Parts: sequence; structure tokens; C-alpha cells
Amino acid sequence: MKYVLVSGGVISGIGKGICASSTGFLLKAAGHRVTSIKIDPYLNIDAGTFSPYEHGECYVLDDGGEVDLDLGNYERFLDITLTQDNNITTGKVYRSVIEKERKGDYLGKTVQVVPHVTNEIQAWIERVARMPVDESGLEPEVCVIELGGTMGDIESAPFAEAMNAFKLRVGSENFMLVHVSLVPVIATTGESKTKPTQHSVRELRSLGMFPDVIVCRSTVPLQQEVLAKVSQFCHVEEKSVLNLHDCKSVWEVPLLMEKQNMLKVLGERLNLPKCLKERALNSSLGVKWMSMVSRLTRVREEIEIVVVGKYTGLSDTYLSITKALQHASLFCERKLELKWIEAEHLERKTLSTQPVQYHDAWSKLCGASGILVPGGFGHRGTEGKIHAAQWARENKIPYLGICLGMQLAVIEFARNVMGMEDANSTEFNEATANPVVMFMPEGSKTHLGGTMRLGQRKTLFHNRDSTSFKLYGGQDFVLERHRHRYEVNPEFVDQLEAAGLLFVGRDETGERMEITELTRESHPFMMGVQYHPEYLSRPVRPSPVFIGFILAAMGDAKLSEYLDNQAGSIHRYDSHEIIKDMETADV
Repeated sequence: MKYVLVSGGVISGIGKGICASSTGFLLKAAGHRVTSIKIDPYLNIDAGTFSPYEHGECYVLDDGGEVDLDLGNYERFLDITLTQDNNITTGKVYRSVIEKERKGDYLGKTVQVVPHVTNEIQAWIERVARMPVDESGLEPEVCVIELGGTMGDIESAPFAEAMNAFKLRVGSENFMLVHVSLVPVIATTGESKTKPTQHSVRELRSLGMFPDVIVCRSTVPLQQEVLAKVSQFCHVEEKSVLNLHDCKSVWEVPLLMEKQNMLKVLGERLNLPKCLKERALNSSLGVKWMSMVSRLTRVREEIEIVVVGKYTGLSDTYLSITKALQHASLFCERKLELKWIEAEHLERKTLSTQPVQYHDAWSKLCGASGILVPGGFGHRGTEGKIHAAQWARENKIPYLGICLGMQLAVIEFARNVMGMEDANSTEFNEATANPVVMFMPEGSKTHLGGTMRLGQRKTLFHNRDSTSFKLYGGQDFVLERHRHRYEVNPEFVDQLEAAGLLFVGRDETGERMEITELTRESHPFMMGVQYHPEYLSRPVRPSPVFIGFILAAMGDAKLSEYLDNQAGSIHRYDSHEIIKDMETADV
């Protein structure tokens, strides 16, 4: 087993996750089985209780793990399936150590950070690195580990010590360190400053860690003289100093790394002959990836989609939504023009306090080709999202509601079509006489972490004439990932369906509503899903739901043609056939 550790310096959010994902992709393209691990030094057990503004989106895995958003990057780049154990946090490690101490596993010894905590980290990595991540069931050959945070942070110290010991444990020939550091470019002079990277590497060395590769992040391409300076002052070979500058798309990063011979450096350092035989991008997987990137640059015609959210101040909050829209737009040969609306700005109260924001929000909504309302928690902004759903329904604008977005579309329908003026969710009004959305019976109101309905669940189709059934290729059921604690109240389902809102997908008991639609005769595309289809969307395998949404935004005729002639191609085809279709199809 080979291990590649990716660390970061100078600032957080520098792009370690994309660097780790791209490194893993190049290794996979070269023919290696690859897995990934993300280390987060915070004390939280998982990312489930974070504010989206604090840490970006919470990504959900098949097994229900609520994890850091970088695991979403790993799954999308490598097309693998990870588990919650692939996300190591300080909270998980300390909980495991304390549980062992309580059971007497340490035989009366004084439990300390070294060696007990550091040994636990090493054992965890070694165990998880060998877990299969794809349908082959084979053990991975290379594990890419991302150490979150910034080197020198007090929270990272135990992990730095553990990784030093781990290098000795597995052998230096099986372990390499890639350090990602910022090289700022002074805007007024255009001068590149290497001093922050020098200090970062010095901090790294003070912890006993010596980088094999330094990745210099910058806004613009750096001159070779700058990289040579980093090599000289940081004592790393010049061929092992790379520059990753800002690109139009993160999908270009593996190409940029390969152009600078990253794969060759990996092959020589870790003795991986497959990495030395030929350029990874000449492989079948590499050709497909380059074809996708090329397609991205060729597409010119735009499609305007509006996302009505409540955390729009930070783009990472809806990272998987953005990626899924990009995947589907590219498949449909459209350039995504994504606009954000803060949900509160659509509410009448904003008109008196922030009239400019109010009119701007409604201007965006009225000009949208498609409206997407994502998930979320809490009452703030929900009335604005309901206004968005009403506008989409009454003006026949394609609408996709995800999780809370589906629940609010149901509430809007109950209020404005069925006359239930006080229809609401018990999350927002426990005293409502018409609780069309309710708290799940088995949910916990005292413990928030890990108590939602999480992970992969089965949705059975109850209507074979529905749009969603056709989009999924006529399958009897689909498996999608969930994250919610409120659901449509089954006591109102018969009334809602009698009024025209159909629940075409349900869980195995038939009591939980998973997919809701208006008929194609009454609306071109009005769909809500309780699950999160964005978590399973991949660059070469877009989500069927998102494809349908983008096609509907392009025009009803496009969606009708797709449903008639190409329905189900995504789930039946492998990635090679999808890329072939993406190159030839005229949807």
C-alpha cells in the first residue's frame, strides 16, 4: 500500500481538496486502484451540526455519514463510494481512545496523546485505506490522505506527530508528502512573493515533516524563476515544485498537474511503474476526462438557472448542487449561467427595509429559465422560497425542489390551490391546523447529531407515467441519499393528490413521500424530491433529475424528445458510453 499525504500552508481553503482529488484521479487514470481519506482536526464527531457558513455544505454518504465537503470532491473525481470512516476527526479519535480506556484496553497505563492517540490515528488510516471503494471489491493500491487545516495549527499537532510515526511504520518508500502553499501575487506590481511558502515549509520542517512535492497556488501562472526560487529556499527538487493557478473549472486541475509531470514524480518517489509507462491522460479514463473538459470549452449557448437559498453568501454551502447543475448542463450542451437569490429578499417585508434587494431578487426570479430551491433548516427565508415555488407553478417555469424545497412546494400547493391558508410544517409552526409537513415519528428532538434520516434509501415508483420514472429509465426503484428530519404528512396525501399534486415515488412502506410532481399536461416540470440527488451526480454520470430539470429549462420540446427517445440512458450506460453520447447526442 502506498500513501500520499496532502497538507496545506499559509491559509486554509487553499485548494488542498482539489489537489488531493486531482492527484487521486491521475493515479487512477494510470491504472491504480485509489482511495481517499480526509482528516479534520476539529473536535466535532462529524460535520452534521455545522452551520453552512462555518464549514460549507455537509456532504452525505451512502452509509449515512455526514462528512466534510471534500469527500464529495473525492467521490466525483474518482467515481468511488466512501464511508464515514474515510473522514477522520479529532472527536472520532478521542471518542475511540476514551472508549478503549473505559474498557480497560490499555491495561492500567496512563493514556496520553503519544502514543495512544497517535497510534489510534495510524491504525484508523491503515484499516480504512484497505477498504474496497468500488464494485470490484478489490483492495486499493494507493491512499491519498488530506490533512485539513493549516500546518502549525495547534489542532493539527497530534496528526502531524501521527503522520511522522506512520511514515516510519509503512516505510519511507511507501509514503510521500505533498504540501500546498500560497504564493500571492501583488496586484499593483505583478510581483510574486515566495516568502509565505518559505515560512510555511519551515513550519512544516519544525514538525519533523519534509515535503516531497510543493504545490504553489496562485491566481495567475507563475514564472519558472519563481518556482526555481521556491525549490532553492525550500530544498525540494525543481521538478517537484508545481504551480496550480486559478482555472476556469476545477476539472482542468488534473490536466494542469499532468502537464507538469506530477504523475512521473509520484511514480519515481513511490516506485509505481504504471505511472512511468505513459501519460495518464492517454489512458481510456484520461481521454474521457479531456473530452469532457474540451466539451466545456466548446459549449457557448447559455441556460439561466436561479437557486433560491438562505446561505447564498458562501458558495461552498451549495457545492454539490452547483456541481450537479454543471454536470447536467454540460450533458445537455449548455453553459450554465447560475444566479443566486437570498430567499428572504423575495419576502414582502424586505420591500420596506431593502427595496433594491427586493426588486433585484424578483427581477432574477422572473428572468429565470429554471428555479431550484435546495434543502435547509429553520424558518428564516421559507416564505421567500414558497413565493418562488408559487411563481414557478403559476407561470409554468421548470421547478426542482430538493428536501426542504419539496416540502415548501407542497405547502405552497396546499395554501394556494387547496385553500389551506395556514398550511405549514411543524418545524415552523407547531400549532398549525394543517400540518402538511411533520416531524418524523422516530426522530430525536434532544440530540441533533446523526439523528436524521440519513444515507442511501430506496424509493419505489408508484406511477409509471411520471416524468421521474422515465428519467430514471423505467426502473422499479432507485437508491438515493437522504438527509432530513421532517417529511410530508401522510394524512394529507389523499387530499393533495385529489387536487392534482401527485406523489409518484414513495419509500418501501408507502408512508414516506419521496417524489412529488404535477402532471406534464398541467406543468412542463414541477418536481420535488425528498432525497438529495446532487450527492450522486458525477461529471460523467449526471443525475437524471438534474438532466430533466435542465432539459425542461431549455424548453418543453427538448424534455419531451429526451423522455421519448433517450430515457434511462444515464443509469444503463457506463461512463464510457455516457461520454460517447455526450460527444454525439443532439438533445
